[in-house]
Amino acid sequence: MADDEHSKKEYRAAANWVADPAEALANARHEFGEHGGVNMSIEASATFTVMEPETMRKMFAGELGPEHDFFVYSRHFNPTVLNLSRQIAAMEGTEAAYCTASGMSAISAVLFQLCPAGSHIVASRCVYGGTQALLSSFLPRAAGVRTTFVDASDAEAVRAAVREGETRVIYVETVANPTLAVADIPGLSAVAREKGVMLVVDNTFMPMVVSPARLGADVVVHSVSKFISGGADVIAGAICGPANLLNSMMDLNGGALLLLGPTMNAKVAFEISERLPHLALRMKEHCARAMSYARRMRHLGLPVVYPGLEDHPHHDLLRSMVNPGYGFGGMLCVDMETEERANLLLRHLQNTAQFGLIAVSLGYYETLMSCSASSTSSELDEEDKQRAGISPGLVRLSVGYNGSLEQRWAQFEKAIAAFRREAAVPALPSLTCVAE
Repeated sequence: MADDEHSKKEYRAAANWVADPAEALANARHEFGEHGGVNMSIEASATFTVMEPETMRKMFAGELGPEHDFFVYSRHFNPTVLNLSRQIAAMEGTEAAYCTASGMSAISAVLFQLCPAGSHIVASRCVYGGTQALLSSFLPRAAGVRTTFVDASDAEAVRAAVREGETRVIYVETVANPTLAVADIPGLSAVAREKGVMLVVDNTFMPMVVSPARLGADVVVHSVSKFISGGADVIAGAICGPANLLNSMMDLNGGALLLLGPTMNAKVAFEISERLPHLALRMKEHCARAMSYARRMRHLGLPVVYPGLEDHPHHDLLRSMVNPGYGFGGMLCVDMETEERANLLLRHLQNTAQFGLIAVSLGYYETLMSCSASSTSSELDEEDKQRAGISPGLVRLSVGYNGSLEQRWAQFEKAIAAFRREAAVPALPSLTCVAE
């Protein structure tokens, strides 16, 4: 850990490290096309030729590599994917990054690399359902890796759960999926340094808004399919962290990335690279809409959950971590108490008022809505859902930005009126939040 901290300081000094993610991204190397085009070329080749046979031996021996524009095979490195990786590393403020075929492949590869058989992980009690299944079912069966789940907003609880000589990773989401509880990243970073473990943070919900590596996280993972892509048309992931970790993950004999092969397609990398320059603008609008909706929903007496609201128990914590000018995230929840009431609201929001779409995922320009307990958190049993604060009627909304704010709000009010008529209730009791 001491070497990693020294490496971070050296990297920041050498790279003219910039705190604002949009400025850091703008400072990143611009890759021009093969014939001088303003956009980089798509290198669709699976394999690459060399001029001299001796060069091949040097590449496999690690003497020549992508840093000198020597490429062997696109499962190792691809020029187009490598350029996107550099951009995402700049955005997150890490020394290196590697783009993968999905968010789950990024998470899985990191944990396989960092956690040997029989080791231990401390994780947030509330994480994405697929991650929960990986931690609670797959890793124990495949590698004997066990996980203790705790409240990630409580650094002391995390410290108490770390097992000396056994725990390798503290794993959290910046803002929990779906409860929107906030992880204390600076506090967890201090615990990780004290205990000699790695802090891994899933920042899928908060790109640009929060920069976990700048707050002390060792590794940042993303489902790039979500806000970073913004189009709901690709599946992709990313791992951001120290160069020595990423290099170890590409080792010929022991690298989880190289040997498991979750390779991003070069055409996907090109698509995402073209969308990164306007990610900051998109995130600001997602966040502004979410804040406006949350305040208006609260005025209607709805039990809205949004960490941008001052009465959210983690509001001050999140305020201390966000990058200035971006807001508090593009996700909010409404707790309808039961699945039946949640489904009724979703039906009216989509089919009566056309406010949004009933669909999983997030980060799209349309508002996407789902009942989390019966969809993206269905991997959790009822007891785990209760511990995580996921009620049966928790409706998760990924707030879109198309159409005007007033147009969309009128649609929301129409749906609420239809819901209340059919449910025969004047209003729902107002709740402050759903948290871990």
